[in-house]
Amino acid sequence: MCGICGCGQTEQQHDHNHVHAHKYDAVTPERLIKVEQALLSKNNSYAEQNRAYFQKNNIFTLNLVSSPGAGKTTLLVETIKQLKKQFPIAVIEGDQQTEHDADRIRASGAPAIQINTGRACHLDAHGVGHAVMDLQLQPKSLLAIENVGNLVCPSSFDLGEAHKVVVLSVTEGDDKPLKYPDMFHAADLMLINKIDLLPYVDFDVEQCIRYAQQVNPDISIIQLSATKGDNFSEWTNWLKENIAV
Repeated sequence: MCGICGCGQTEQQHDHNHVHAHKYDAVTPERLIKVEQALLSKNNSYAEQNRAYFQKNNIFTLNLVSSPGAGKTTLLVETIKQLKKQFPIAVIEGDQQTEHDADRIRASGAPAIQINTGRACHLDAHGVGHAVMDLQLQPKSLLAIENVGNLVCPSSFDLGEAHKVVVLSVTEGDDKPLKYPDMFHAADLMLINKIDLLPYVDFDVEQCIRYAQQVNPDISIIQLSATKGDNFSEWTNWLKENIAV
């Protein structure tokens, strides 16, 4: 519940939408900067609370980000099928509307909470914190947060995760890391998904990797197909290695 006006949004969503709803009004750049700084500061405070909880309970938390349709939900469904007997997995789903993705996750055998953001284009740490309490996560588990499909806003909002994982489909342009540098700079891992479609699309994998490393020299990269299973073990091995730490 928003403490500003009592609406059904978090205060972060209220502030974010308020700024955008009045983008054509006489709002100075200085005012926008101050509002955004306050918004991020409040979010970061909640994120640190989330991170402390995750670390205390040994919950390995990922923030999955991408454009719409890159294959995040399919990736998670296949991950759950392969790893759910090895350690507990739970998912927080972020979409503007519907519970379609959360229903797919539950059908694969993992608990899921759906957060519908309405007009907001990203999840925030406050909402994630409430979802975590509802999920009642087990120690030594994997929590995957599937963010709203968007390569802009989620880059700035820390949710308390251990890593941001950006999923890039080969059906998108290979220049996405240059077009959306903040997201690829914020990510620790890039998954190039749908590699089974490479023979049918104009996507230069090596060029995409060069662009990503130009933006973020430390980014790790895995090429895979969530639907066909190509190289999927590299992803699941990465998860198992990190959860075991």
